[in-house]
Amino acid sequence: MHMNSAPHLLTEDRPEYERLLDDALRHAHERPELAAVGERLNAAQLRTMALAAVALITATASAEYERYVKVREELRAPGRGTEPDDLPQSGAGIGAVLTVLTPMLAATAAAIFLLAGYLLRMLEPPPAFARTMVGAGWFFAAVTAAATLVAAIGLLLAALRNGSTSLTARDTAEALPDEVALAKEAWRQALLERGIVPFLRDALAEPATGTVVPAPHRAAGRLPKIGYSRPDFAGPAEGPAAAPRPTYTSPDFSSPDFGGPEHELD
Repeated sequence: MHMNSAPHLLTEDRPEYERLLDDALRHAHERPELAAVGERLNAAQLRTMALAAVALITATASAEYERYVKVREELRAPGRGTEPDDLPQSGAGIGAVLTVLTPMLAATAAAIFLLAGYLLRMLEPPPAFARTMVGAGWFFAAVTAAATLVAAIGLLLAALRNGSTSLTARDTAEALPDEVALAKEAWRQALLERGIVPFLRDALAEPATGTVVPAPHRAAGRLPKIGYSRPDFAGPAEGPAAAPRPTYTSPDFSSPDFGGPEHELD
C-alpha cells in the first residue's frame, strides 16, 4: 500500500505523515472525539481512508509545511557544510599510515642487520663491524616492539574515539537545528489538529456512504471518494415525456352484402 501522490508533499516527508497518522490511531482512545474507533470502522480502515485523502488532509497545514520546507532548504544550502573538518581528517590519515609503516620498516631493518651481523660473526676472524651490525639489528628490533605497542594503543584509542563519534553524529543527525525543529513541530501539530484528527472524527461520525471530507474542505465541494455507491436499479420513471402507446382497433369482420342487381332491396 502506498500513499496517493500529493503535489505539495515531498516524498521525503510522506513517512512523517504516516508516522503521525499511525500515532493518532494508536492513541485514539485518549481523545473523546475518536473514542468510537473499532465500532463501525477499525484502525486499519481509517488508515486506508486517510492515506487515500492525503492531499486534502495535508492541505490543512500547507502554510506551516511551506515554512518548514523553506527553513530546511536554507539549512541545506551550499556553504554551510563542514569543510573545516577536512584538515583534522587528513592529519589523522597521515598518522595512521605512519603508525602502520613504522613497525614494518623497523622490523625489516632489524631482520637485515641481525642476519648480516650474525653471518659476519661466523667468519674467522670476524670483521670489526659485525658487532656493530648486530647491535643495530637489536636496536631496530626494540624500535619494532615499541612501534607495535604504540600502534596497538593508537588503534584502540581510534576505535573508541570513532565509536563515540559515530554515536554523536547519529544523535546530531536526529537532533535538528532549533529553527528547523520548531518549524517541523509546528507543521506536525497543525497537520494533526487541523487535518488528521478532524478527518478521523468525521469518518467515524459519517454514515456508511463511502465519502468523508475534512471539515475545512466541505464548503469547497472537494470530496474524496472512498469506496463506491450501489447503482440505482429502479425502473425508468414515467413522465409526460413518455411517448403514448399506439392503440389498435379490431377490423370489422361483418358479412359483406353479396346481393347483386337481381337482389336489389325493395
